[in-house]
Amino acid sequence: MCTERVKKRYTNLIRIKIRGLIMKIMFKITLIVVFMISLLFGIAYIASEKSKPTVKSILLEPFLTKKVKEYEPLIEKYAKKHGVENHVDTLLAMMMQESGGRGNDPMQSSESLCGEIGCIDNPEESIDQGVSYFAKNLKASDGDVRIAVQSYNFGLGFAKYVKERNEGFTQEIAIEFSQDMYNKAKDKSIYTCLRKEAKEYDACYGDIYYARDVMEYKKVFAKK
Repeated sequence: MCTERVKKRYTNLIRIKIRGLIMKIMFKITLIVVFMISLLFGIAYIASEKSKPTVKSILLEPFLTKKVKEYEPLIEKYAKKHGVENHVDTLLAMMMQESGGRGNDPMQSSESLCGEIGCIDNPEESIDQGVSYFAKNLKASDGDVRIAVQSYNFGLGFAKYVKERNEGFTQEIAIEFSQDMYNKAKDKSIYTCLRKEAKEYDACYGDIYYARDVMEYKKVFAKK
């Protein structure tokens, strides 16, 4: 009987120690998971606040480029249709910037078609319209890809604005155009300063760094 009691106590002690060890391991795993999640959110915050495309590419590339690449055959189809087949990488990068390939309007081209968000709810129609609009901007920009890309965000008026100044594309002229359009707006409440810098510059019309970020994403797709 004594031997059995000793064995039972010994077994219970082992169980208690094992449970304690498991609790410690689980606690450490939880800390690691919390740390990793916090780190990811921290990277996302830095990317959002400082708008550094290199950081954004590192964070988003693994999750979104695959989705965007799924649309490559359609982009190639409509790039050929609209005479911009040499700009597939640029168009993929634009989709990455616009939506990451998500939603029914992955090129966010509703506004260029009907002047408002939400009139396109079919990805193929979105791509057809988006590529067509890019082609128009490229023609208006005399083949300057950066002007055409920024015009996709600002509107065709940007290409004309740059032409009138005979300066070519610069970040400064993009900011200047945004400031000008924003200050001329009768109702500024319809615009949202998407970036901290835009608010500081009082340049809340469109995305002043649209072309810059698209060109960074273009490097990602050019590697594929």
